[in-house]
Amino acid sequence: QVQLVESGGGSVQAGGSLKLSCAASGYIFSNCGMGWYRQAPGKERELVSTISSSRTTTRYADSVKGRFTISRDNPKNTLYLQMNSLKTEDTAVYFCATERGTWCSVYWGQGTQVTVSS
Repeated sequence: QVQLVESGGGSVQAGGSLKLSCAASGYIFSNCGMGWYRQAPGKERELVSTISSSRTTTRYADSVKGRFTISRDNPKNTLYLQMNSLKTEDTAVYFCATERGTWCSVYWGQGTQVTVSS
């Protein structure tokens, strides 16, 4: 079955960096666009960034542009999110997900907590 397992979350001070990983299995990783989403306490889940299956197209929420970079390694079936210049408002549970497409349904990982302190 499809599994998405996030890792790399943790606690960091404002201005610091973290790199999240999402290990995918159970489907053909290179067929699907992928995304990172986050949910802060008391807020709805929101899009952070997406990347196409071929890595040619990326998009970012305005709040993270210039600070976060999404990437993927198709041979390793892994999605990444490099987060720099972290702010307290980046504190949330971060989820990876497959993007709906011709060959792909939507699946979610279990999430990884990112906490940014001032």
